Amino acid sequence: MTQFQKISLFLLRISIGWLFFWAGITKVLDPEWSSAGYLQGAKTFADFYQWLASPSLLPVTNFVNEWGLTLLGLALILGVFLRLSSILGALLMLLYYLPILQFPYPNAHSFLVDEHIVYIFSLLVLGSLRSGRIWGLEQWCSNLPVCSKFPKLRELLG
Repeated sequence: MTQFQKISLFLLRISIGWLFFWAGITKVLDPEWSSAGYLQGAKTFADFYQWLASPSLLPVTNFVNEWGLTLLGLALILGVFLRLSSILGALLMLLYYLPILQFPYPNAHSFLVDEHIVYIFSLLVLGSLRSGRIWGLEQWCSNLPVCSKFPKLRELLG
């Protein structure tokens, strides 16, 4: 990989990481925040999203949303657990994309593709190219003795 490619991948990882971290931490720090409105306005798979917004499940949905975004952002910024976090992040973005989709328009200015789809593919690129090994903690973490003892952990790290 060229130096320019490494820098580009690093900057993509950091910028998307910051975007997710900020989106998550602002939700964590706001006691009034809830995903209920977004979920109840679902246009696609409305029954599923209504279920996620049900009073018994909403606290779990909010917790997973808040901390999922925050931890995804931290993983990207630190460059650790990129394979796992990029896949989980892509699934989270798919869950964000589907309720707003009024096929084939996710919003008034898009046809099929909106920012959620771009995030999905960006995350998959970052995970598949082992971007955490470029000025991130993955290389260091994968050399820890615990990773030698548990090779599956090394695969998970990237």
